[in-house]
Amino acid sequence: MSTTRRQILARSSALGAGIVFAGAVPELFAGTAAAAPAAPYEPGSGHGSGGAGYGPLVPDPDGLLDLPKGFRYRVLSREGDALRSGEGKVPSHHDGMAAFPGRGRHASGRDRRVHLVRNHENRPTAAHRVPAVEGLTYDPMGMGGCTALELDAHHRVLGERVAIAGTSTNCAGGPTPWHTWLTCEENEDKAGANGYTKDHGYIFEVDPYDPRRTGAVPLTAMGRFQHEAIAVDPDSGVVYETEDAFDRPFGLFYRFRPHKPLGGRDSLRAGGRLEAMRVPDVPDLSVVQEPGTVFDAIEWAPVPDPLARHTPVRLQDFGHRGITHAQKLEGCYWGGRCVYFVSSFAKRANGSAADHFGQVWRYDPKRRRLTLVVVFGPRTDVQLPGESPDNITLAPGGGLMVCEDGEGAQYVFGVTPGGDVYPMARGRQNIGTPDKPEWGEFAGVTFSPDHRTMYVNVYTPGTTFAVTGPWRR
Repeated sequence: MSTTRRQILARSSALGAGIVFAGAVPELFAGTAAAAPAAPYEPGSGHGSGGAGYGPLVPDPDGLLDLPKGFRYRVLSREGDALRSGEGKVPSHHDGMAAFPGRGRHASGRDRRVHLVRNHENRPTAAHRVPAVEGLTYDPMGMGGCTALELDAHHRVLGERVAIAGTSTNCAGGPTPWHTWLTCEENEDKAGANGYTKDHGYIFEVDPYDPRRTGAVPLTAMGRFQHEAIAVDPDSGVVYETEDAFDRPFGLFYRFRPHKPLGGRDSLRAGGRLEAMRVPDVPDLSVVQEPGTVFDAIEWAPVPDPLARHTPVRLQDFGHRGITHAQKLEGCYWGGRCVYFVSSFAKRANGSAADHFGQVWRYDPKRRRLTLVVVFGPRTDVQLPGESPDNITLAPGGGLMVCEDGEGAQYVFGVTPGGDVYPMARGRQNIGTPDKPEWGEFAGVTFSPDHRTMYVNVYTPGTTFAVTGPWRR
């Protein structure tokens, strides 16, 4: 079957959406790689085959964000503007994000405010650091962190403030069942490297309602490495973690077993046991190429030194049986009774044992079973929109919204449950240079608790949008 990476991703993601976000039975996802490919989005058509989506994108007269007819956007926040708290400027590099419901009491009996927590993937070269705030700063030399926005029912910004500062390269993370955000440092520099005064590579917990309740305390028991994303098992409280390592040695897939599971903010600070996944006789997941391949009796090896005092975790001695590695472990999410995680790609040129253009794996903890759900197809048309999807979230009408991080123009794409791909938003391009977008990648797509508003970031220049329209159509 001749398909593009985008088409295979569209089909698998659409079916996966029901599992990941709606709790459908995980077996629904099996075998999707052999299904008919999704209809590709053709530039200029406005939609995939069958009229999927909301129609063609309408050029924005203000030159910021193209949307379908009937949809509107509001710019909530821009890099370099003043934070409403007066703490400094809005930081650079808007990345992962989540939306949380209001918790106050109003005459109407319902709090329709929304609280956003937004990552800033800042390295030492960032134009605008997350301002250092007393009580919320881990390392004064760290440029990254999170900001928290409070919005009213009409998407007006009531407040914008620093939620945590002094961290580094805050890429993704994930929400907890008790409505906090776990922000992950994709960096493992030790004190003294790149000017840092403290070790980095940790997970930090952020309270979206009152960040001072969580402060800037690293969850050291959860390990020190190049964190990417997390997913929490809502029944057991086990936290699964991915490690994004581009070059050898590649990353590991972890689970953290807290001593005090599902105990709210105290759960993860109480410590626990960090373990790494071992697939017997499979040292590198890239060699597995057949969708539907199943490994039973998965093992979990204790991490000898979670703080990586002398040796990075992925290089530590796990005994004569070794450990299982994979290149570019990124997305991680819980659905049904299983955790799903993604290897974005693998390349022999980087040291992988085999090449692939993306894998989705499913781990069932009750059965101790690991299944390769889908392998993405060959990358044959990188000039078309839809290359290198990144952040994803469930769309109100079903299917997914997918942020693009690839070549050329940058899009947010929708994927229907049937597998059709359609454009939802497009960053405007530089006049005269259509191959070089003015906007960077999209990131952090998420929906309000009432599903009526889509929030999405542009990575650079950092901008946060609220998009409203006929989502239920």
